Amino acid sequence: MGKGFEIRQISDFPPDAPALYNAVGWSTYTARPDFLPQAFRGSLCVLGAFEGEALVGILRAVGDGVSILFIQDLLVRPDRQRQGIGTALFQALTARYPNIYQLELLTDINPATDAFYRSLGLQPAEDIGCRSYIKITY
Repeated sequence: MGKGFEIRQISDFPPDAPALYNAVGWSTYTARPDFLPQAFRGSLCVLGAFEGEALVGILRAVGDGVSILFIQDLLVRPDRQRQGIGTALFQALTARYPNIYQLELLTDINPATDAFYRSLGLQPAEDIGCRSYIKITY
């Protein structure tokens, strides 16, 4: 238990997940009704931050859990951001996979999120001589 929230593993797709994705502006995830439930089912690990039964944050990770762990989604309801929820979700994930070789996350270029991810010990790929390539299809 943290500051009024609890981190729990999510095994079934929560019905309030689409509202959380929309609240942070990730409408691409909710434009197709089947998209998120399928993505959740195919994930290695999904953690939720709950205030009672209300979902206020999600971390969704994909990968093999040994050589690679990719944080696909890390989002917190806007009115609950900057209250330790994202950090708690990240720490819960890394506690589950303490010996992971490579932990990755792809995000928008934004000074606020840059500072947050750096505070978690992550660094831009360019800082370690790497480059990320991506292809997005809609």
